[in-house]
Amino acid sequence: MSKENPITLGVLISGSGTNLQAIIDAIDAGKLDARVGVVVSSNPSAYGLTRAENAGIEHVAMAVEDYADPIKADQTIVKILQDHGVDYVAMAGYMRMVGEPLLQAFPNRIINLHPALLPSFPGAHGIADAFEHGVKVTGVTVHFANADMDAGPIIAQRTVLVEESDTVDTLEARIHETEHIVYPEVLQLIAEGRVKVEGRKVHIS
Repeated sequence: MSKENPITLGVLISGSGTNLQAIIDAIDAGKLDARVGVVVSSNPSAYGLTRAENAGIEHVAMAVEDYADPIKADQTIVKILQDHGVDYVAMAGYMRMVGEPLLQAFPNRIINLHPALLPSFPGAHGIADAFEHGVKVTGVTVHFANADMDAGPIIAQRTVLVEESDTVDTLEARIHETEHIVYPEVLQLIAEGRVKVEGRKVHIS
């Protein structure tokens, strides 16, 4: 894709939306050849929806009861994304698994960000788990989502050193800073058509 024909992203969120903001800022700065077509939140009170509103981006809030049937919820999200012409789906703090309807609609086109060096410390508490384990190096992983939690093909990783003076909070702050850099960079590689998937291997040209 090019600046004249940018990719369209659908961004899935559940919370404050700091990585959504990083994507918006990268686009505004001309560092990411993309547009955000729609933001979908699993949490109606997520501050990320306000970020979308402030940026003039269409947004949809799903309610808890919408997820009573996860398959139906994913089918609803697929329709929203397709109605907005989404090419790639960026999970940005989306605290739900993506199911078969989404995976089938966007094969190798759903990207997730995880705050640890996968395959170590998967799940919702990657930062705290790594810290409590006593690792000296942790980091950030960007990967394609698949049917298993935090187990899809890895696109990129960035390390973050654990300092002796760190608390979970200070480590979390540095990991988030790293996320805000690496996620737009990876999305730009995708926008440039430089990311190819072969089985579990991701090749970047």
